[in-house]
Amino acid sequence: MGEIRKQGIVNSVITYTGIIIGFLNIVVIQPNFLQPEEMGLTRILFSFSALIATVLPLGIGNVTIKFFPLFRDPEKRHNGYFGFLLLAGLLGFVIFSGLLFFLKPTILSQFTDPSLLLSEFFQMIFPLMLFLSFNTILSIYSYSLFKTSFPSFLNDILIRIFSITVVSAYYLKWLSFDNFVLLFVLVYGIQSIILILYIFLIDKPGLRINFSVIRQIGFHKILKYGLVMSVASLSSLGLRYIDTIFVGKFLDLTMVAIYSVAALIPTIIEAPLVALEKITSPKIADAWAKNRLDEIRKIYYDSSLYLLIFGGLIFIGININIQDLLKIIPKDYSLGINVVFLLSLSTMFNMATGVNNSVIYNSEYYRYGVVFVYFLIVLTVITNLILIPLFGLEGAALATMISGFLYNTLKFLFIRKKFGMNPFNNRYIWLILIILAVLIIGFTIPSVNIGLFDIFIRSFIVSILYVALVYYLKVAPELFTLVREYWVENVKHNKLFQSGGKK
Repeated sequence: MGEIRKQGIVNSVITYTGIIIGFLNIVVIQPNFLQPEEMGLTRILFSFSALIATVLPLGIGNVTIKFFPLFRDPEKRHNGYFGFLLLAGLLGFVIFSGLLFFLKPTILSQFTDPSLLLSEFFQMIFPLMLFLSFNTILSIYSYSLFKTSFPSFLNDILIRIFSITVVSAYYLKWLSFDNFVLLFVLVYGIQSIILILYIFLIDKPGLRINFSVIRQIGFHKILKYGLVMSVASLSSLGLRYIDTIFVGKFLDLTMVAIYSVAALIPTIIEAPLVALEKITSPKIADAWAKNRLDEIRKIYYDSSLYLLIFGGLIFIGININIQDLLKIIPKDYSLGINVVFLLSLSTMFNMATGVNNSVIYNSEYYRYGVVFVYFLIVLTVITNLILIPLFGLEGAALATMISGFLYNTLKFLFIRKKFGMNPFNNRYIWLILIILAVLIIGFTIPSVNIGLFDIFIRSFIVSILYVALVYYLKVAPELFTLVREYWVENVKHNKLFQSGGKK
């Protein structure tokens, strides 16, 4: 776990820096720089494109994680796997572009506010879904080379800075709205180009596919796994955007903007999970291939506990400060306060169940995981159809929360039954009690009605209290040992560096 921890720490720093930038972009800058319907349009375009992009590459991302170790051979340019990856992505784009072209009238008819705005810019979905899908598979290829930091930096930080630049240029009237939407899409094309250049810099990928390796593994085996897992990909990314699309169906683009802002805030909670999965998924796949069950168990158990510890503190910070946070943007966005709470509960449970996707989808039982995803898709659609007309924005959040709880419960029960792994013990009871106690205390801290100052003081108090309780109740003593070791190691490294390497 040493390498996983170190890379996890680096990726967490990058992810959280990116979240801060993303928070400023989506929660502060865009609501103040764009009209609600303009922001709603960009979120619908992105959500719809991202949803298609999860299945567009025909599961090649998952195939890369599972089968790339069998292609890996730097001297033979990994047997042309990079060419195989690009071919699958382009084939998927052709297929889905054709479907999207013929279904355009049907899709637009599903929105109560197809708004001439959405109809006018519908064609931008085609390049956007291509860029998003290629960014995903190119990043996964880098992860399979155990190079995770730069793709994370590019996706989480640099692209968000580019996005802020484009929004600011439009606000300053340097761009027409048409050019703004065009550049909004092209930002992700720039990401694709940079990723390709980076891959050729760190590796010597081959474009000529070695079909003998594919035949040795079994083309049908690869194809079946890829197609099945293309649906499974919806669980980790695509279904995050279904609720936004349904809000656009039943409500209007202004409500889409409000929901998008509110729904972004709880994603801060799961940033450590996103960062950790980039490292653990290839590691777990390799461990399954070598039948190292103890290694998988340790990764799963550690991820569950540590993620809940970090997620619990962020959950508290978000919910005790949400009213002050929403005061810094236009008043209408305060309608999303209940959305934040409901989605943060769902995100917390997702954190508590650890890297369960990596455990299931890299095992021989991955088909069961896909069945769970089918269940999740159906449940998400049904709950959105029922709850949004009844409760509006809160209905969309409630639908996502219910679906997420049941989906993660199914995965937990499956892992416990099939692999005999159950990370939950008495420490989790203490941790949940700590989270509830600190949350209640956080709500009782008096306000001085100075927005950012209130947020800082409240967050500082609950952070000190939370860490102290976790430490003194020995919820995760090994975590504090790890922090001390990491601190001492870096202090020694800095001293050695400053002395020019002399002892």
